[in-house]
Amino acid sequence: MKLIGKRIEKDGSGHVTVRPEDDEDMWHLYNLIQEGDRVRAAGIRRVQNVSATGSVDSRRIRLNLTLAVTRVNWSPSTAPGAESGAAPSAPNSGPAANATVEVTGRVAEENQHVKLGAFHTLEIEANKDVRIEKDAGGWDSIALSRVEESCVPGRGAEVAAIVCGEGTATFCLLSEHMTVVLQRLEVPIPRKISTTSSAHEKGLARFYQSLYASFLRHVPYSSPSLRAIVIASPGWVRDAVYDFIMAEASRTSNKPLLAARNKFIKVHVNSPHVHSLVEALKSPEIVAQMKETKFAREGMMLDRFFKMLATDEMRAWYGPDHVALAADRGAIGTLLISDELFRSSDAAQRKKFVGIVEDVKQKGGEVLIFSSMHESGQQLNQLTGIAAILTFPLDVEVVEAEEKEAREEEERKKAEENGTTE
Repeated sequence: MKLIGKRIEKDGSGHVTVRPEDDEDMWHLYNLIQEGDRVRAAGIRRVQNVSATGSVDSRRIRLNLTLAVTRVNWSPSTAPGAESGAAPSAPNSGPAANATVEVTGRVAEENQHVKLGAFHTLEIEANKDVRIEKDAGGWDSIALSRVEESCVPGRGAEVAAIVCGEGTATFCLLSEHMTVVLQRLEVPIPRKISTTSSAHEKGLARFYQSLYASFLRHVPYSSPSLRAIVIASPGWVRDAVYDFIMAEASRTSNKPLLAARNKFIKVHVNSPHVHSLVEALKSPEIVAQMKETKFAREGMMLDRFFKMLATDEMRAWYGPDHVALAADRGAIGTLLISDELFRSSDAAQRKKFVGIVEDVKQKGGEVLIFSSMHESGQQLNQLTGIAAILTFPLDVEVVEAEEKEAREEEERKKAEENGTTE
């Protein structure tokens, strides 16, 4: 995403103008735009003109509109499943922005075609400028850090993954904030019978050919930003898939693919489904190579939290109220929080979570904001969306009892003060 313009006042009001370029940029916009913001972007609207004779002329025109936002919708990209006979496209072609963000609201600035207050829905377009304006307090530390992250040049998919089983394969691209499922491939393979295995072998051959064609179409293996190509499966499938890809690359003299041989990592998983990516990313082979990436760090810390929850539960807290209590006591070493919590339409709720994040950072703790477009983020969402690994053990029941006693003491003092005043 390109930063076109930015002006933020001391009270947190102001505007930012950006230009989204791909699906991940659309995801950032979806997280930045809140109910009550004003968004200006290009859109298409049907306009009707009535002539003096009463005839109606209807046409669609492109114009820039400013909306007072009432609703924001996100639609992830749906890459069509490619058939095995289709010709592969160039492997280095950049990903198009197939995901869409729709912003609905009332027109906040009148023009000659649209009346003030009229409802409209803008579909944010790639490579078109979008201006986001927020009132006081709107541009908090979380929103500003997301703008900075999204505008870092040279971003892109860091890991390509093929999660496969016998006759099935799912192609994914993982970046810092998203897991994009590019294609799900299914090829029926007849069962192997002891008397004859020709049908089984032919089915496997069709599967490998289809998988190789899809690999060339979807995986940008020669991209400098791509750090690893993970082939994950139960059993022996990953070895057979890797051997076939390398054999075809040699047979067709695909030099860029042969040069990317060192990017391939074969990993065992228990299930040939997308959710196994979390398991794959925790494997020692990937951790050693990807330990600096954001999503690998998130997966490791979530795994550590679950292990601590099972072995030392006084140092593993989750839930908004409990985590807030731990933050007040300066006990949080690592805060795990989902970006879904910051999309709350309740400004007070968002402010509460922003306050927890800033409090943990000020006290020297680590904050990991999980993307709900990653499998690890979805797992955290199932656990209330917020969790913490504490630097020292705290008993939840003891802390809650102390809080209750403090509240009762405060109420008693207020009652005494009111009685003295009267």
